[in-house]
Amino acid sequence: DREQIDVVDDFAYPLPITVICRLMGVPREDEALFQGWTDVIVASADIGPEEDTTERDKAGLQARQEMGRYLVDLAEQRRGRPTGDMLSDFINEPDPALRLTVEELAETTILLFIAGHETTVNLITNGVLTLLRRPEELDRLRREPGLLPRAVEELLRYEPPVHMRERIPLADIDVAGTTIPEGTSVILALASGSRDPKRFHEPDRFDPTRPDNEHFGFGSGIHLCYGAPLARIEAETALGALLPHLGTARLVQDPPPYRQNAMLRGPRHLPIHL
Repeated sequence: DREQIDVVDDFAYPLPITVICRLMGVPREDEALFQGWTDVIVASADIGPEEDTTERDKAGLQARQEMGRYLVDLAEQRRGRPTGDMLSDFINEPDPALRLTVEELAETTILLFIAGHETTVNLITNGVLTLLRRPEELDRLRREPGLLPRAVEELLRYEPPVHMRERIPLADIDVAGTTIPEGTSVILALASGSRDPKRFHEPDRFDPTRPDNEHFGFGSGIHLCYGAPLARIEAETALGALLPHLGTARLVQDPPPYRQNAMLRGPRHLPIHL
């Protein structure tokens, strides 16, 4: 019933946060708590040029502790009284060998919660922005919605939510003739790898029909994102629901304001006129 919306605040954020809260078993009335915690935790995990990260690290630790206490307390309320959600399954695990300690429960649920919505917000928003900048591709997807799964894969390659990650090798390793010593901090430029001209034809072109699209949008190997199937379902569902309404939509601001984060890339707001 409105002529203008913010894709982030009105759609891309509420959808994944509702989904992950429902999966975890967090009450609707408590969803708002997690945006504040998540923003601080994600900022503390970012990679930047600043030398002194003491305050940022302190704030991130406090937010993790508060979120962890909330989730552990909520899980404890379901001990012996399962309610069919993930927190209930964790706390009521019948096999002693598989039960999580309190610390493991806190860390696991924090990771699942943040990874379960933060990146998907960016994926949906980046998708809307990319399509509105390319009306010919938007029209094609509106005519051929069956292309949407391949378009989502191309979005993960072309405009991924995660641009880089830090890894620390547990032993000396050789990469293209260079030895990376054990314990060295290594920054993997995943977004750059997904646009490698040796691997992808016309890597800087958005092509929703691109074949053989082995991107780094979800990482690779043992670090492959275990939430990838959920993220794909959410992105395809969200963009599929929006496509019929984007035919006459236009960007209010281009480029839009972006989140100040080197690791996760996506607009902080994306106002569009319908």
